[in-house]
Amino acid sequence: MATRINRRLMLAGTAGGLLAGTNKAPAQGGRKRLDGVTLNVSCWNSTYPKLLTAYIPEFEAATGAKVNYETPSFPIYNQRMDVELSTGSSAYDVVNVTFIYSGRWVGSGWVTPLDEFIKDPAKTPAGWDAGDFLSGSTAAFKDKKGQLCAIPWIADIFMAGASRNDLIVKEGLKPPDTFHDVETVAKAIHKKGGIPAFISENHYGWTFVPWLQGMGGNIFRAPPDDLMPMLDSPEAIAAAELFGKLTREYGPDGAVSMTYEQVLAMLKQGRVNYSPNNETFLAQMAQKDAKTAATCGFSMFPAGPAGRFPGVAAHGWGIPTGSKQKDAAWEFIAWAMSKELGVRMFTEKKYSSVTRRSIIESPAFKDSLNLNGFDVAKIYLDSIEQAGRGYMTYRTMPVYPQIDREIDSAIQSVISQQKTAAEAMKTAQQNALAEIKRAGVKL
Repeated sequence: MATRINRRLMLAGTAGGLLAGTNKAPAQGGRKRLDGVTLNVSCWNSTYPKLLTAYIPEFEAATGAKVNYETPSFPIYNQRMDVELSTGSSAYDVVNVTFIYSGRWVGSGWVTPLDEFIKDPAKTPAGWDAGDFLSGSTAAFKDKKGQLCAIPWIADIFMAGASRNDLIVKEGLKPPDTFHDVETVAKAIHKKGGIPAFISENHYGWTFVPWLQGMGGNIFRAPPDDLMPMLDSPEAIAAAELFGKLTREYGPDGAVSMTYEQVLAMLKQGRVNYSPNNETFLAQMAQKDAKTAATCGFSMFPAGPAGRFPGVAAHGWGIPTGSKQKDAAWEFIAWAMSKELGVRMFTEKKYSSVTRRSIIESPAFKDSLNLNGFDVAKIYLDSIEQAGRGYMTYRTMPVYPQIDREIDSAIQSVISQQKTAAEAMKTAQQNALAEIKRAGVKL
């Protein structure tokens, strides 16, 4: 893997001496800017937040701040932060604005618009470059006035990968490009090499929706203006039937309840083959410690009759309106999302789900994501740009977390054959209607 980084990119990353204040002289008497300041920072437990832990001591040493940093599980984090933000609590200074909750948290004015910090040269050097963040990763974090309320640390894309692409090639086939191809390939490779053909993680409110949209369906009729649920449409039922069949007939035992950690472990060990999944996870099949490093292959999420709809979810750093230390909080965010630290996390930690175009388009990034001859960097960028069409709007609606749970339940019942696809999606529709009305949404 190439490790060279474009010198101009590195210089841009250090412009203004933003990185943890390393180029700013401490105040007279040896004091540092944030001496005596304690920042409470929280994010759900994922690859990037865990990697950031190693760099936080640098921020503390350079600024004098103390950072209390916590990374609870995804559901615990969201439940806790929804309460903290909705009550205007000052308990946290920097928080993750979760994609699925962005409509509620940003729309309710619970996180601080960041434009005033970004445009102030005393707080943000020109080289920091807010325009460098991909538009597809920032769209969910803008309020009604168009102000940016969070800086995205990840653009999580949904693509596809095969742990044993060699088995697909052996059958004279290529990585699936359409829904029809998926079934064709699954039939051809199932149990070849002793492994099942297909697997998907059990967060079906995320993993099923690209199939639903590819079939021509949608979660809501016309979000954000019309939130009438459409879960029992003919397209939704057809998508549930196909997804259920693929998981049930070509998946491993227990496929209905596989978490992303379990799916990732099986893919890296070569114990299951084809998986539509997150780039963050699939790219790990090519790591040196994976048994599939020399056999894996990658592709865009396949297209259905209505087109290609890879999921794209962004999560970003924001400042609660209740924080009493907004300037210090912004300094942390600006440091964490600087070009220089982004480059370092990519080169030193191999973190590739980045949101800055300058890093994605650098030769080193492209080289590093050329995995077994597959241009994963192009898949990543093309998928994010696909989302610019606006089809991810459903996921930022304040009521979507409730609908997400209904989809999970419905697809589980289809895979396990407790209900037919029509029965399951009809139940999901009825429950979704009840949840939307309970939330006070007028249909």
